[in-house]
Amino acid sequence: METPDTPQTPHTRLDIQGEAGLSQDEGDDDSGTDHNAGDSPGTSLQRAERVGDSTLPDVFQTNHLLFYERFKAYQDYMLGDCKTSEVKAFVSDYLEKVVEPCDWQAVWSTEVFDVLVEVMDVHYSELKARVELVVPLRCEARGCELSEEAMRDLLEATQHTVPLHELHVVYDESGDFDQTALAVEHLRFFYKHIWRKWDEEDEDDDFDYFVRCVEPRLRLHYDVLEDRVPAGLVAEYHALLTRCAQNFQEFSNLRNDLGSDSDSELDNVSMVEGLRLCEQMEVLKRKLRIIENPLLRYVLGYKVNSGQQACRAKGLRPTGSRVVHVVSSSMTVAQLTSLMSDKLCPDFSGDEFELQFHSDPLEAVHSCYQGDVVIVCPGHYLVSGSIRIPDSVEVEGFGLTDEVVIEKTGKGDTFVESTAANAKISNLKFIQHDAIEGILCVRQGKLEMENCVLQCETTGVIVRTSAQLSMNMCDLYGSKGAGVEIYPGSVCCLVGNGIHHCKEGVLIKDFADELDTMPRITMVNNVIHNNEGYGVILVKPADKSSQQGLLGACDELKVSEVPKLVAHVGEESDQSKPGTNQTEVPLIVVEETPVEVHYATTPELMEGNDAIKQELVATSAKKSRRRRASMQELGLTQVDDNLLSQEMFVCIQGNQFKRNGKGGFGTFQY
Repeated sequence: METPDTPQTPHTRLDIQGEAGLSQDEGDDDSGTDHNAGDSPGTSLQRAERVGDSTLPDVFQTNHLLFYERFKAYQDYMLGDCKTSEVKAFVSDYLEKVVEPCDWQAVWSTEVFDVLVEVMDVHYSELKARVELVVPLRCEARGCELSEEAMRDLLEATQHTVPLHELHVVYDESGDFDQTALAVEHLRFFYKHIWRKWDEEDEDDDFDYFVRCVEPRLRLHYDVLEDRVPAGLVAEYHALLTRCAQNFQEFSNLRNDLGSDSDSELDNVSMVEGLRLCEQMEVLKRKLRIIENPLLRYVLGYKVNSGQQACRAKGLRPTGSRVVHVVSSSMTVAQLTSLMSDKLCPDFSGDEFELQFHSDPLEAVHSCYQGDVVIVCPGHYLVSGSIRIPDSVEVEGFGLTDEVVIEKTGKGDTFVESTAANAKISNLKFIQHDAIEGILCVRQGKLEMENCVLQCETTGVIVRTSAQLSMNMCDLYGSKGAGVEIYPGSVCCLVGNGIHHCKEGVLIKDFADELDTMPRITMVNNVIHNNEGYGVILVKPADKSSQQGLLGACDELKVSEVPKLVAHVGEESDQSKPGTNQTEVPLIVVEETPVEVHYATTPELMEGNDAIKQELVATSAKKSRRRRASMQELGLTQVDDNLLSQEMFVCIQGNQFKRNGKGGFGTFQY
């Protein structure tokens, strides 16, 4: 990769002791840049052993450095507080203090060959080295044959100078070349993953280059390595980088072709084209900055990218048939007989059904068309990818829940992701160790879960806007975030579930956008216990009118006795009919209906249900009044009150809240 030809500028020099090592005064620091102390004989770096019968020597293993090691090297030694225009000067100054000037061997590595050379001199300001070929020739070529004479001719053509970042220092146990190997690695990584050709033309040259560009790009690189960024967003980022590089190359070629004093019509056309390319560059750079910034990446990038990597629905199978996919790693005759008599023959004996066998549940689900059924036999299945359900299918376990286990082995996106119009998962246990968006995400459509166990480590179940989830008799635990996240505009029905040992039990999101509708929530007979925070928490924007309290909002709706009532959604009051006053929005009609409790429920447990009802009534009322006012300002005088009434909860009763760290219910205002 070509390095920028930036002129040398005066700058602060780094304080480094010794001829080839960095300062060792920081005794408590174990950064990779400070591995080799001057009074410690021997190397502290690992050897990168070559595979096969290679004639080339081993080199230092330096490409597995940790984030904090690269971070400290760039911040404290290599770049400091330099501006963009000073980057090359700072880098060359760093190399001059650390890299041995001569008499060390390296493997010159390109896309075509690897060859052993000896470094005779280092041109620090040019980021290049003068090398000589080591004889006899020790070389490995890819796709061609290279002789010693051909390599000498190549070096003659390059005046025996090669880019410093293409050199890999030969392993040496003495420790004398540790800092040289690390410095060359930092240089190579910087120009491969951090530096952009268009950085040197950045208008924000007065700002710290490390803070503005290096740190966010370095963090993004390691987040991608650790599978903490959705695959779709990673693909989008690389596509943007490619487009930006092509755009910049076109712009540079066009600018070089323009005459300095020419006013011809051709040059005028080229200038217009140059302005267009420049505008495109700014748009692409802005998108790149959004993905590189951790906060913007989560708030904007994830929201825009959500679901883009999901599989597209296949629809019905062209032949019109339906397939029953049986998943089993191994099966005895007795198990097959039981499967046939208890499941296949009673339910799928029609002529329209075909039978297919799989050993991998991931393969079975991804082979489905609309209307197919996946039956997972007892066993412990390890999968490395995400289970995406784009079509209306059924996935069920045959046997006890704890006997049918699907475990995700690596990190990555959501473990199970549903975008189907109507899908069902039952009688399975899912184990997830790490993911970006949780163990299960319903992005759109409807998903029914029944009698499942969800053992997770990040967020549990996410119900996105416009999605529907019906979760019955399931057990969810272990989430480092919320057990269930409910987004605005979604429909979530939780009946008879256990949600425990999470940071929060159920988290209900009410975004600041006035056009966001409240979710429709049903919570009946759930046991929410032993969570670190609240059993149920409502996240909503701060409202100045909240000083009036919940009772004032409840009085406006004539539901001052909400704890004793059950809300019935979808009924339209007389005030919502044409010709009535449009300033007040009756959200729901509340009828006095006794709550039937079939088990012993203490008053303390009932208070949690009552608090959720009161808060959702008040919050929904305030938001609907704002929405009506916004619609009237836009000239929309007729508002569908029946539609607005759907913002209210359906039913919240009979839930038990036990031993939650902060109580049964709470609100968080932002």
